[in-house]
Amino acid sequence: MNIIEIESLDMPGLDIFGKLTEAQLRQGLEHGQGLFIAESPKVIKVALDAGYEPFALLCERKHITGDAASLIARCGDIPIYTGERQLLSSLTGYTLTRGVLCAMRRRQLPSVEAVCRDARRVVVIDGVVDTTNIGAIFRSAAALGMDAVLLTRNSCDPLNRRSIRVSMGTVFLVPWTWLDGEPSQLHEYGFKTAAMALTADSVSLSHPALKQEPRLAVVMGTEGDGLPCQTISEADYVVRIPMYHAVDSLNVAAAAAVACWELGKRKEE
Repeated sequence: MNIIEIESLDMPGLDIFGKLTEAQLRQGLEHGQGLFIAESPKVIKVALDAGYEPFALLCERKHITGDAASLIARCGDIPIYTGERQLLSSLTGYTLTRGVLCAMRRRQLPSVEAVCRDARRVVVIDGVVDTTNIGAIFRSAAALGMDAVLLTRNSCDPLNRRSIRVSMGTVFLVPWTWLDGEPSQLHEYGFKTAAMALTADSVSLSHPALKQEPRLAVVMGTEGDGLPCQTISEADYVVRIPMYHAVDSLNVAAAAAVACWELGKRKEE
């Protein structure tokens, strides 16, 4: 094991855990390859199982022979920076969940065509910028039978540390990629689009036609303003969730969970 005791927060190699922003990590280190940070042993294990390559570990000292021992055994000879909890918190600016962070290499994302090729149900995230909501949407999509997730470029990066943690690692399990055009371009791949929005002509989420569509893309909008007018006008369906007590909307993560449950593939099917 390549264990390195942290003697100073300015030690070489620690920038990825403390000083570099998420954007700087994406830009890439060493041969132009980008990194992301996975947090907690459980989430790191999911990433390793999905084939992601570890770059370096930051581990609270007591976890080297504890919660992180099995992870370390799988990570080869990568640097393992260690120290006490307070020291690591001083470096990162937050308390590590279960005392472990892992910097991992990003992989080249598939094309939209490849993601859609065998999919029947996809979620499109349009302009959602809250990292917690992104993670929660991925977790619902994975758990409730969606085949893939597509994100417009003005959405938050799913490999943001907090998104990954909230998703409990499901960002590594569901195929996803960036959508450079409008959601309506999915018509090219045989999808009908269902825009989640409140309009005069919206149909209920339980409308039979939605479940009968062989290929359906459920489009979720921003936390505040919802979907752009163009996206709504170009959609094949505009869909609302029936609600009570004069409530007219849900948080986008909650709405996505309801939509995925109603429109995703059911195990019993």
